[in-house]
Amino acid sequence: MSVWICVAALLCLAYGGIVFMAGSGSRFYLIWWLGSALLLAAALLLRLGVWGRLSPPFRRAFAAGLLVCAVVFVFLEGLVLSGFGQKGRDGLDYLIVLGAQMRESGPSVVLRYRLDAAYDYLTENPDTVCILSGGRGGNESCSEAEGMYRYLTERGIAPERLVMEDRSADTSENIAYSMKLIGNADADVGIVTNNFHVFRGVRLARAAGMKRACGIAAGSSALYLPNNMTREAFGIVKDFACGNLF
Repeated sequence: MSVWICVAALLCLAYGGIVFMAGSGSRFYLIWWLGSALLLAAALLLRLGVWGRLSPPFRRAFAAGLLVCAVVFVFLEGLVLSGFGQKGRDGLDYLIVLGAQMRESGPSVVLRYRLDAAYDYLTENPDTVCILSGGRGGNESCSEAEGMYRYLTERGIAPERLVMEDRSADTSENIAYSMKLIGNADADVGIVTNNFHVFRGVRLARAAGMKRACGIAAGSSALYLPNNMTREAFGIVKDFACGNLF
């Protein structure tokens, strides 16, 4: 058993390194390295026989706690997966494209997926207005909204159809500031973001008063999907605890 735990620890260590090398601007890769350290510690405890010397009540309580955490995690991932197939509705009044990292060379891969989905929708629905939501992070040369605006106008989307919201720093602020620009709770609004992010984006929008919000799922990279889906589970817990989701 300890050997397999060590293998899992090495896989977590390696995957965390892959996510780190991607330079996403987030430090969530540390969760994989933390998991690796905990797994190695567990393997050591098993190898030294420490686990077997613990009292049976403690071992049962610890195992029950792990089971509860696993069940909650699977439930949260089910919520995340529920947003993967959402395509929105035709003729929406507004799109809101949720921001992601801008690089010197242009939108990050994650953000390009979102922008390409928005471009496809806007070309098929010429009356829809698009809000580009995202401020400027410390590692970004311009605001995410400005970078998205350049990307879409260079592809032929008319500037008058694009509204920049360049103050927000996270998803809840993306939604809140965009809602102020829309100013109508009855508007048909599509939330454009990557598939793993749709559930939380739509729930935040509805909680902020966008009664007719729907999701438009953009693609994502398969290599980084485990990291992104795990991060989303933590994001749902955080927004639930802050009262942002309901």
